[in-house]
Amino acid sequence: MRAYDIYDAGIGRSVGTLLYYGGTKTFIIELCDGLDKWTAPMLFTGYVKSGILTIPRTAALMWVRERIIPPTRQNISSILTHNRLREYDEMKLLDIAEGRCAQDEISIKRIDDLPNYVTDRAGHNLTECAALDGHRLLCFFEDDSIKMIKLTDLSEYEVRLSFSRSDINKVLVNEALYRSCRVGSGGYYATFNDSIDIPASLLYTLGTSICLTRRDFITFMTDNVLDTTDACDVLECSRQNISYLINQDKLTPIKKDIKGNLYLRGDVEKNRW
Repeated sequence: MRAYDIYDAGIGRSVGTLLYYGGTKTFIIELCDGLDKWTAPMLFTGYVKSGILTIPRTAALMWVRERIIPPTRQNISSILTHNRLREYDEMKLLDIAEGRCAQDEISIKRIDDLPNYVTDRAGHNLTECAALDGHRLLCFFEDDSIKMIKLTDLSEYEVRLSFSRSDINKVLVNEALYRSCRVGSGGYYATFNDSIDIPASLLYTLGTSICLTRRDFITFMTDNVLDTTDACDVLECSRQNISYLINQDKLTPIKKDIKGNLYLRGDVEKNRW
């Protein structure tokens, strides 16, 4: 991840931090505290008025694209060659231009250390997100808290400019789409099919706290999830015996894979009784 200070010479101050995740080519912008509709970048005034300072990736990408040469430019090949670029790269073009454009006095500068407001907010970012039965999301956060939220609750709640009820309803009626839930770049959002995003901050705010920590879950997994070799050791049997138990519906893997299955210790040990 690379970070850039967003500086507005027109008002003589930093207005935010641009975060770039190169693996997924994702942009996130964290705006500074204390901005208003007059001091925030024009594209983000609606977010600031709504109390949203973490700008989602779609809007952040729009801001970036406003400040660089579009890929449809007639002489784009010559421009890329001149700048020693093998292909069109939004971050490299933004970096070359220092984020400047004719619409304002904003520029960007690479920074090594994140501002406190960015690190403070990162505590509400996701580390894991599991799509459970009943359209419930089990969310693990950077501050070690765990929360549960029903997507049906979100369908009644709409954050202007962040996501729409219609998007949530699409997820609710499509099981495959729902099961595609993953944590987005930097933990800033949960995403379905990498196309419908829910801000992590919203999941944190609306979720119901569970009195366990991420470490508790890791401890449970470490002590109670067994592979086939472990299961054989517990039952003092061969892999063929494990296959027999599975075929007789006496042992059900929690995950099947051609390289080996995973089992819950309790399910394995039942076959010793």
